[in-house]
Amino acid sequence: MSLRLGAIFDSLSDEFEAALFADPDVLIDKLAPIESAGLAELSFLSHPKYLNKLAASCAACVIVSPAMKDAALARGGCIVVADPYRYFARVTQVWKKHHEPQESARIHPSAVIDPSAQLGDGVSVAAFVCIAAGAVIGACTRLGEHCVIGRDARVGAHSRLAPRVTVGDHCQLGERCILHAGVVIGSDGFGFAPHAGRWEKIEQLGAVRIGNDVEIGANTCIDRGALGDTVIEDGVKLDNLIQIGHNVHVGEHTAMAGCVGVAGSAHIGAHCTIGGGAVVLGHLRLADHVNVSASSVVTRSILQPGHYTGFFPIDDNAAWEKNAATLKQLHTLRDRLKQVEKQIALQLKTTD
Repeated sequence: MSLRLGAIFDSLSDEFEAALFADPDVLIDKLAPIESAGLAELSFLSHPKYLNKLAASCAACVIVSPAMKDAALARGGCIVVADPYRYFARVTQVWKKHHEPQESARIHPSAVIDPSAQLGDGVSVAAFVCIAAGAVIGACTRLGEHCVIGRDARVGAHSRLAPRVTVGDHCQLGERCILHAGVVIGSDGFGFAPHAGRWEKIEQLGAVRIGNDVEIGANTCIDRGALGDTVIEDGVKLDNLIQIGHNVHVGEHTAMAGCVGVAGSAHIGAHCTIGGGAVVLGHLRLADHVNVSASSVVTRSILQPGHYTGFFPIDDNAAWEKNAATLKQLHTLRDRLKQVEKQIALQLKTTD
C-alpha cells in the first residue's frame, strides 16, 4: 500500500504552492515523526526549535518551510511549502483516503428504522442502529453500530457517526461532521428548582443545533437547551470527555481540549481555544479570539481578545497549604495595608 512521493505531491499541487526536491518515484511506506522516520517514510518539521533533529533524520523526505530549505537539502529530500504543518495535515488525509477500505452503502438487517424516517442516497447504517420517526439522514452519511437517532432529528450529508453515538429528539447536526464513539447530543440540561429541601425537575424543552464541519471527541456530551437551543457553530472542534451545558453558545472555529466543562448559558466567541481541564462558569461571555490556558477556571466574562490563565501553581503539599492559608487572609491584610497607608499619608501631611 505504498504511495509514490510524486503522487502525494501532485494530489496537493492545486491547493499549495510547494516545491519538491526529491525523487518523485520513491515509494513512501508510512508517515512518521522526524526523529524516528525511516528511509521509506515521509515526515515534517514546522517549528525551528526542532531543527537539530533534521540533520539526523533518516526520512526519505521532510516537509519544511522556506527558512529551513537549505538545512533540509543538506540532509536529503524535502518538500518546501509556506505552512508545513497544514501541508502535513492534508497529507494525512490523502494517506487515510488511500488506505481506508471503501465501504459500499448498506443497511444492516438488524437496524431498526421507522418508516417515516428519510435516508438520503448512499447512507450506510451499521448493526443495531435505531432511527426514530421523522428523522432525516443526509446523503452519504455513515452511522456506526448502536447509534441512536431521535425523533425528528437531522443529520447532515457526508457526516460520520462512530459506534454508540446518540443524537436526541429534534437535534440538528450539520454536514461533514465527525462524532466519535459515545458522543451524546441532546441529553437533558441540568435544571432543577429547589423546593422544601427537594429538587423539582425543569423539563428541557430546547434542542441542540450543530453547524457544518464540526468534530466531537469520544464521550463528549452536549445538553439540550431549557427553552432555547444549545448552539455549536460551524467548524468547532471538541476533544474527548467535554461537557457543554444547556443553552451554551460556541462560536465558529473554536477548539476545546479534553475534559473542558462549560456551564449553562455561557457564550463562547469565535476562534477561541480552551485548554484541557479548564472550566467556564455559567452565564459568562468570552469574546472572539480568547485563549484560555489548561486547568484555568474562568470566573468572570472576558471581553477582550488575548491569552488568559487562572490557576494556583502546583507546589509540594506543605508549601501549598501554607500559601492557601495565607490566601484566606488576603482580604484582612489588604484592609490592614490600607490603614497603614492612611497613617503614613497623614504623618507625611503633618510633617509638611
